[in-house]
Amino acid sequence: GGVVLKRILKTMLERYRELFYAEADTMKGFMALLMKPRNTGIPWTQEEIRRLKLTLRHLAHYVPFLVVFLLPFGTLLLPAMAEVLDRRRTARRG
Repeated sequence: GGVVLKRILKTMLERYRELFYAEADTMKGFMALLMKPRNTGIPWTQEEIRRLKLTLRHLAHYVPFLVVFLLPFGTLLLPAMAEVLDRRRTARRG
């Protein structure tokens, strides 16, 4: 089930990627925080997860699909979001 979910997430996030970057850039530190585990290998703290969810709640007004990240299991999906939105990964590919 995880692979299918990740594919759906990837499709949705890629569809909204530009809006996401534009919005996320207005919220200081969101992308850096989202990428923290990918960049440093250090997992998010509970406080950081709370901050990510606050930002996602805001973004969900523009991108309703993001509400999945606010569900009880949504935190488990954050690494998939970071993977899809990792600018270095997309830059390397292109």
